Amino acid sequence: MPELPEVETIVRDLTPRLVGKRITAVTLTKTDVLRRVSKPRLLQTLRGARFTRITRRAKHAVFHLAGGKRMVVRLGMTGALVVYDRPLTPDETKYAVLICELGTRARFVYRDVRRFGSVWLLDEKGWEKYEARLGPEPLDPRFTPVQLGEQLSGRRAAVKKVIMDQARVVGVGNIYANEALFSARIDPSRPAASLTGPETRALHKAIVAILNRAIQAEGTTFRDYRTGTGQPGSYQLRLNVYGRGGEPCRRCGHRLVTTHAIDARATTMCPWCQG
Repeated sequence: MPELPEVETIVRDLTPRLVGKRITAVTLTKTDVLRRVSKPRLLQTLRGARFTRITRRAKHAVFHLAGGKRMVVRLGMTGALVVYDRPLTPDETKYAVLICELGTRARFVYRDVRRFGSVWLLDEKGWEKYEARLGPEPLDPRFTPVQLGEQLSGRRAAVKKVIMDQARVVGVGNIYANEALFSARIDPSRPAASLTGPETRALHKAIVAILNRAIQAEGTTFRDYRTGTGQPGSYQLRLNVYGRGGEPCRRCGHRLVTTHAIDARATTMCPWCQG
């Protein structure tokens, strides 16, 4: 599933293409992506609406509409949000879940092959409930090593699992959790509460730096992820551990190992650098 850098890239790509534009017509082809909103209500709200702002919260793209409502899109493993200046190909049309016509030849499309994503339509009260479930943003200047330490404090779960918990720190998924823990030289299986002050500061620094570098590279593409312009990201070329189990560590040369014991997801680490 796209993580913070991928969604941030999409939001930055879409902002100049959508902000200020009005939706002249809207088509929803599948309803199984809808959460707490009916098809008629979504279509009624979007038809004629104007995009005022596009932001990211956690791993979700947030489309602010004139009038105060927000359409929140969570991209699943195969989801994409793209503005096209041309007619869609048959394949693009086949997997288009939501199509918003923008009055010219341009159209904003949410495409999702396997439809693991979801769409919410939230008023202010709904947004407050949504926000209440989420932890701090790791790229917010207010996210400090002290705040990270507070999120880790008292947690017996593995540190990798805790930093992926969206109620603790948002936006960090499996790829960047692996990378940050390697950069900070921390064993992913360590109880979160066992980290020392220097280790917490190192992890904080690694999380922030790696997320920023991944944004600069427009995210990580292994198969499905595309930017808001339809292009693949390039951070996969810079990964140190994720997806490299059995290969030599780029720091010490020892063989990287992969385990599924921590959270049932692939965790790749260097036993020497992170032991």
